[in-house]
Amino acid sequence: MIRRTFVQFALAATMLAAGAPATLAEPANQGIVIQVSDSDTKTWNQALNVIKNVQAEYGKDKVNIELVVFGNGSGMLKFDSPLANRIDDTLASGAKVSMCENTMKGQKLTVADMHPKIGYVKAGVIEIIEKSKQGWTVVRP
Repeated sequence: MIRRTFVQFALAATMLAAGAPATLAEPANQGIVIQVSDSDTKTWNQALNVIKNVQAEYGKDKVNIELVVFGNGSGMLKFDSPLANRIDDTLASGAKVSMCENTMKGQKLTVADMHPKIGYVKAGVIEIIEKSKQGWTVVRP
């Protein structure tokens, strides 16, 4: 056992000395999915601030962020939302903003009712579950 460990150590040292790269490949971008399912402006502002802060900390090109909206949160993604400018800024920063089509159907909303630049997912909860399975961090401000 000790001999095997020594041989592995010696082999690794030889590879390093021979010019093998000492660093591992850079990890894939961190994925963060943010859930908003209520219409409270404070919650929305907090979620949008989280996106901005995470991008500032990790770098916009080093993190994938998706804001997933369903349920009572739908009103803030309407074309006439009081947060429309912040949604524009969030989208311009590279974050993805997705609205649940199941919620839209239940609330009788159409694409024409919504912010023109957002994306859509069939089911917001399923989007969050699937992202979580893929290793994304789920945040609910």
